[in-house]
Amino acid sequence: MALFQSGRLVKDHKALLESIQLLQQLTNHQTHLRDLPRKTLIDITSEVPETVFQEVLFDILQGDLSSAFTSPENLHLLLVGMQKFPGVLKPKKLKKLFGSPTVVNKDNISRLVELLKSVAKSEKEEKKLPGVVFDLLQVALKEGAFELFWNEVVENGLLKEKSGPVSYMCYRLLGSALPLLSMEQLQVVLKGKVMLHYGEHVATQSPQGFKFAAEMEGYIDTFLSGCDDPERQLAVMMGFSTLTNQGRPVLLSASRVVRHLQAVALQKYICWLKDMFLRPDLDCCLDFSSNRRKQNWENADIAQQKTARLRKWIIHRLVSITESATRREESVVMDIARFCFFHAFFVAKKKNSQIAEARVLPSEPLNERDHTEIENYFFGLLQTLNSLPVLGDAAEAAALRQKHIHGVTADGKLWIFLLAEYANKLLSSEHVKAVKPFSEEQRDIWERTLQSVKNLQKKENRSDSAKVGAFQQLLLSVAIHLFKNQSETVDVLSDLLNCTERAFSKEAKKKKKKTENSEPGWVEVMVEILLSLLAQPSLLLRRISKSVFVYICPNLTKRGLQLILDVFDPNQEQNEESAVVVMEESNKKTRSAQDTDEEGSEGSSDDDDTDSGDEENEEVDDNFRSQLMKVLQAGNTLEGDKSDEELDDEAMMALDKNISALFAEQQKRIQAKKDEKDRMRKEKILRRDFKAKVLDLIDVFLVKQAENPLVFDIIEPLLQLIEQCMSSDSDKQEVDFLQKTASIFKNSLCRNKQYCKRVASLQEDVHALVQRLVKKACKHTDSAVALYYFSASLYLLKVLKGNTSSTLPPPEPKKQSDSRAQQASQHLDPGCLNVKEVAVIYQQALTQFLSKRNSPLTFSMFHDLFKRFPIMCKPLVDTLVEFITAAARQHQQAMACLLLHRVLLLHELQLFVTEEEWEDLITRSISQVTECLKTLGKPIMKAEKDKVAKSLELLNFLLKTVTGQKLNVKLTEVEKVLLTLNQLEDIGNSPRLDSLYWNVMRWLNYTKPKKEKTASKPTQGAELLKRKKKGFLPETKKRKNRKKGIQENGVAAGEDGEPAAPEEQPLGTGTPKHRKGLVPGGSKKHPNRGGRENGVAKAGSGDLPAADEGDAVADKKKKKRKRKNRKRKGAADNEAEQVPAAKKTKGNAVQETQQKRDKGKKKRKEKHAPVLQD
Repeated sequence: MALFQSGRLVKDHKALLESIQLLQQLTNHQTHLRDLPRKTLIDITSEVPETVFQEVLFDILQGDLSSAFTSPENLHLLLVGMQKFPGVLKPKKLKKLFGSPTVVNKDNISRLVELLKSVAKSEKEEKKLPGVVFDLLQVALKEGAFELFWNEVVENGLLKEKSGPVSYMCYRLLGSALPLLSMEQLQVVLKGKVMLHYGEHVATQSPQGFKFAAEMEGYIDTFLSGCDDPERQLAVMMGFSTLTNQGRPVLLSASRVVRHLQAVALQKYICWLKDMFLRPDLDCCLDFSSNRRKQNWENADIAQQKTARLRKWIIHRLVSITESATRREESVVMDIARFCFFHAFFVAKKKNSQIAEARVLPSEPLNERDHTEIENYFFGLLQTLNSLPVLGDAAEAAALRQKHIHGVTADGKLWIFLLAEYANKLLSSEHVKAVKPFSEEQRDIWERTLQSVKNLQKKENRSDSAKVGAFQQLLLSVAIHLFKNQSETVDVLSDLLNCTERAFSKEAKKKKKKTENSEPGWVEVMVEILLSLLAQPSLLLRRISKSVFVYICPNLTKRGLQLILDVFDPNQEQNEESAVVVMEESNKKTRSAQDTDEEGSEGSSDDDDTDSGDEENEEVDDNFRSQLMKVLQAGNTLEGDKSDEELDDEAMMALDKNISALFAEQQKRIQAKKDEKDRMRKEKILRRDFKAKVLDLIDVFLVKQAENPLVFDIIEPLLQLIEQCMSSDSDKQEVDFLQKTASIFKNSLCRNKQYCKRVASLQEDVHALVQRLVKKACKHTDSAVALYYFSASLYLLKVLKGNTSSTLPPPEPKKQSDSRAQQASQHLDPGCLNVKEVAVIYQQALTQFLSKRNSPLTFSMFHDLFKRFPIMCKPLVDTLVEFITAAARQHQQAMACLLLHRVLLLHELQLFVTEEEWEDLITRSISQVTECLKTLGKPIMKAEKDKVAKSLELLNFLLKTVTGQKLNVKLTEVEKVLLTLNQLEDIGNSPRLDSLYWNVMRWLNYTKPKKEKTASKPTQGAELLKRKKKGFLPETKKRKNRKKGIQENGVAAGEDGEPAAPEEQPLGTGTPKHRKGLVPGGSKKHPNRGGRENGVAKAGSGDLPAADEGDAVADKKKKKRKRKNRKRKGAADNEAEQVPAAKKTKGNAVQETQQKRDKGKKKRKEKHAPVLQD
């Protein structure tokens, strides 16, 4: 194939012929060798020119073509040749090859069916139609025998084979055939058995099994995207929309394939859907029913059930078109919205041409259930319209899209306002009636709402358009709910209208102060309305409520904020019960959906229920037992002188009746308790979800109104909420709620760069809040919760320091350089922060941290305090210095040293102290660390090592500061203490402490003594000897002790005890024996005396001691490699020679191997000596 693609085989016909013959020979081999040659043969055939095929390939392939119906491969080769070379493979030639002028005919049906079955079962690639099947479809279309092929081969042949692969191949053939078929052929396919079989497969497969629906949707999407004919597009959409399972179409109602429909096809499809809704034509549907449906509907009105299922699907299909259709226009969207709204809330009395939705009356009237389902879908459509981008290609629409404005038409009107106008038109019409008629009060409130919206539209240009739009959406959304829940909506809408009028009136701002203490202001009422809307199941209302809350945040009062915070107060939960109940009753669908979310939390709650349930069962058992005893005693069954046989039938029947009644009552009591527990559990979940929604309002307020003083009122409730969540159940929803609360506290509050700049009048309150927060952090038992309280106090410090005080003059900088004065002016200004008062608060906390046994405070809290607010370092540094020795426990002394070290590292600290104070601080710190080191015991315990390490680190910085800044500090006492520490073995044995110790001693002009090599060599040699003995190293491979041999001759080897090296010579001046490596500076027989002449060391013989050390290391590595190789080989003769030294006495081993060792050393000397001499 590679040669053919290169183009050389086409030019050389002989080589091409030989290649084809070779491929034909390979096809006779086993299966794994048969597929690739066949595929290559088909590929070559599909790409050669017609002349080459006719002149070269046809004769050699004639045998394969004539046997086309014997194997799928030969059939595929024939089909490819017929499509590629119709001038060569004419009907006459086909008749000569296999006896018929066409492939698809009645005579070949049975053979084609068998071949296609084998193809389906042998196909290896999943989710792909075999090539031979698709080519056969194309040939059938070309021969004009498609109906014969589809009816006889596919439907009456392949579908009868109850096999999964064959069925899937038929489905794929259906999807692949759609782009190739005409309108008539599409009707044949879409109403055939394959479609019916496909629908049954989708409807009856289990959720865990393989479903073909997604793959078929891909085929439909491909067809619609590549088809330009609206009629064929409409035929396919109608065909799949009429494949129904007991009235409900198999195609997903939310399928997004409609996005490829042409505008004409989309309009016709919508009209067909509406017509099917009004006059359901079940006869035109390709309907089937599963066995389970048949059993459930045996005694029901099947036609009515089918109609209800079809109408429900159609409404959802219409709503999803507004979301997924790309060629949608405003008129199409509005037409669907009006249709859904009309049939959700209105009924036509008679036909009316003025109202489009009343021109055709439903053939079967809608019942209450139908109206309810359409109503639910309509409010989902409202949510879609609220977030819908501006439609159309006009310049105005493009400009609005660039501004990211949603929920309006191209002329700027709200979608929901257009629907409200349409609803008002229907209410005033005599030809239609509302499903739930309005009373006079409800009609008045409806008209007031529309008038209020029109008034807001007039103010839209003069005031904030976004704020006006949010209030319009809220008013209209609540007004639309009048058609759903009239009694509940009237009061809310009335209050909302009053609040809106007061919010946009000029007199509201003037009378705000006067009405602050008398009656609740409009903001408080608005907050209550928004809270009630958050408890509703409508996602639209909840989202609009949040957007409206953004605009009322600037006007929020303390009383209004308290209404929000009361939601999180455990004592106020009884007041929330009404809102939760509304949500529970009106949102059965939501609750059923929540049940799936609650399954994860049921496991943890059930464990608690079982514990309490056991105790209750014990009490119930006692009560039940006593009642049972009374019943039995009443029947005289416990008397000893009577037996069960003496009771007559009437007494036994009465006794059985009493016992059964007792057990029935007991069962009712148990079920009632279970139901009560389940109700409380679900109510708890509803309340928690409601709190999570209200928490979003807190987040909005903290982000949008970070400079509002009311932020201070949120801190403690948020912390209490975090504390409650920490101590409550650990189910998933509770953990998610805790994470959300903590994220809001951390990101929206503490890390927010914006904060209140009007604290001058609230200084006392804020300082009191700091004190409360720090005290709670100290008193808490959980360190995680204490961290949140401490972080909140640091946030308040940031606010206080960032504000400028109007009463206190700014502090004057010390008499220092100009640059330092500029820095001091920035850092020394405390703003509104009372440093003395706050220092006392944090000093008490620091004292507790360094003295209390189990303090919830941590090092990171105080380090964060000092790092963020250097102004607090000077008042608290004396406490740190004191507790270096005053702390009762070792780890607390270590924390004091560490904190003091971090404080002293801050450059800003020196801006707050004079030079004298700085020198005094360094002196006292050194003195305290010295006293701390004096208390070390012998030996140093494990708990003391950390303290010693932190003390030495601090002392290292102190001595470095003294030396670098040349401070007048006496170091005699610390020097004495440090010298005594050197005598402790624990410091020398710990690498970390030893390194820290000598880093400190360096500033006192002490250096770490180096260990002499002479002292260390024998020790290392002994350790190596021990290690070698453990490894059973033969004596023949051991090195001779050079030092011992040299000292026996009476002369030292060198300064460090190393053997003398050969004398260095200029390059090229060595003797021939030296250059050959035979004499490394001495006698060949005595290699150990290579550095001597007549018993005297040569000059410069000690210059190269490291060379022999390097040789020794290299020899040692080489011996290790040899030893490993010998162990792996395990040769018997080698094992006999390599006897372990541990099995011989030391003296005998030395005597036996002395000569061999000398020879080995001599060879190594001869090998390395020339390099050293050069």
